Amino acid sequence: MPVQSKWQAWFAAGVWIIVIAISLLCAVWGCMALLAQAPQRYNIAAALALVWGFAWLILFGYGALQQRVLPIFAGGLALMLGLLVWWETIDPQSERAWAADVAQLVAIETDKHQPDVVHLRNVRNFVWRSDTAFTPRWEARSYDLSQLESVDVALSYWMGPAIAHTLVSFGFADGQHVVFSIEIRKEQHEQFDALAGFFKQYEMALVAADERDILAVRTNVRGEQVHLYRVNMAQDSMRELFMAYARQASQLAFAPRFYNTLTANCTTIVWQLARRIGQELPTDWRLLASGYLPEYLRDVGALASMQPLELQRAQGHITQRAQTWQPPAHGTDAEISADFSRHIRQGM
Repeated sequence: MPVQSKWQAWFAAGVWIIVIAISLLCAVWGCMALLAQAPQRYNIAAALALVWGFAWLILFGYGALQQRVLPIFAGGLALMLGLLVWWETIDPQSERAWAADVAQLVAIETDKHQPDVVHLRNVRNFVWRSDTAFTPRWEARSYDLSQLESVDVALSYWMGPAIAHTLVSFGFADGQHVVFSIEIRKEQHEQFDALAGFFKQYEMALVAADERDILAVRTNVRGEQVHLYRVNMAQDSMRELFMAYARQASQLAFAPRFYNTLTANCTTIVWQLARRIGQELPTDWRLLASGYLPEYLRDVGALASMQPLELQRAQGHITQRAQTWQPPAHGTDAEISADFSRHIRQGM
């Protein structure tokens, strides 16, 4: 075979492989999108997914018979354009039958006469007895940013070493802490599914909560392994990050958005907020495999401690301390919360 013909054959084979691979990805993505978002009644979603898959099979068959790539390319492009037009009509909603723990969205208020004081409405402070038995409490709290002393990243491991939920806790001089957490705003009948998170299945919620609520429900109720890491930040940067979270919460209240397992999750949003306030944080695969976020923070110099990471990991492992904490017999609710926050940090 002449050299030119050999190269032409290889090129043609390469084009076929690329077109088929892209087509398969589009076919699978479209099938899952239809199953996730098309109407479920009367099995409409399943029927549309079958029609979608059958249309791609026809394209593949016709292209193979004609030994031409163009029919697959042109037909697939038409199918995808039609699907994407429909996909863009699916908008996030603010009014649904929300689950109790994300029923309210945190809202921010400021006072020009007290520029350092931020008022948050709908701070969550539930008393959890189990995942389904709890006393709901939504509170209005005020925070003096001039008294902001620390920022801790909490990682809650619930599915192996690579997957963790990321929370950020702000500590104040009076012992109070408020935690911000990006979560799915699930409906009453929903449970989190990472795969569904790719397909506009969940709106996004930004929860502001007391540590005694949002950390203890993970350690004491769900049995998750939670680690705390102190972040190295100047006080001005702490304030700016706090306000970035608060502003993000206000935006979600007026302009809901979808949670996305890959691009808009609990870790990538933290990174985006940090970049927004001028923190130079490089992109890295560990922002997606959030269980390895401590290694990323160490490598970019964001951890406050210079101790070996394994020692920080052990000292910041708060699950057992949270489970053994006993609330004091007397004290205000704020004092009891502060006591919990001190107890889980013993040894850090």
